[in-house]
Amino acid sequence: MFNYRFDWAIVTSGKYFEWLISGVKITLELSLVSIALSFILGLIIAVMRMSNVRPIRWFSHGYLEFFRNTPLLVQLFFWYFGSYKILPKVINDWLNSMSFEFAAAVIGLSIYTSAFIAEDIRSGVRSIPKEQMEAARSSGFSYIRSMFYIILPQAVRITIPPLINQFLNLTKNSSLAMTIGVAEITYQARQVESYTFKGFEAFTAATLIYLGLSLIITGLVTLYSKKVLNPIGAR
Repeated sequence: MFNYRFDWAIVTSGKYFEWLISGVKITLELSLVSIALSFILGLIIAVMRMSNVRPIRWFSHGYLEFFRNTPLLVQLFFWYFGSYKILPKVINDWLNSMSFEFAAAVIGLSIYTSAFIAEDIRSGVRSIPKEQMEAARSSGFSYIRSMFYIILPQAVRITIPPLINQFLNLTKNSSLAMTIGVAEITYQARQVESYTFKGFEAFTAATLIYLGLSLIITGLVTLYSKKVLNPIGAR
């Protein structure tokens, strides 16, 4: 017989509600820092991927294939347990002086997401007519200057919707950071369940929070598409 007593007050007020709100703040902070770093890194890898220098192109291709085809959870564990072996002691000491778990999550999420962002940017660059690069080079611009001052600004504008989708994916993927001790939404929901044995309420609240964040991001993408990419159609 089903006799479970729902108690939604646990996740809508009191200290457990404050735990979930704290998790939301950590999730947003983790996501914003990671998307900023992953965009910068993805931009660099995209330019390297289109380089005429073979070693650079091979390295970037290997980077993309490796990080896009290995699980994010494994990468998070790698940086959490293995950073002491590959990072200089000075950097490890600096990470420990802050929040090592948070830093490891940022590194893992940023590197993983940058591989997908690099491909989005490369697709945007390939959509730009080749004549623009030729015109820039004939005007005296170097390849790097042509990319950063003429081609990439246009490509990034085109790839804004898929880049925001990557932010959406990163926000959801941040839930895996609970496995290395980052107190984001899923971690806090698990804590609420441990203290109250109200797992249904705790994880329903976490699900609704993720859904709300996803809908907000999706709404921003739609608004951007109507107001910026297709202003005439929006009228």
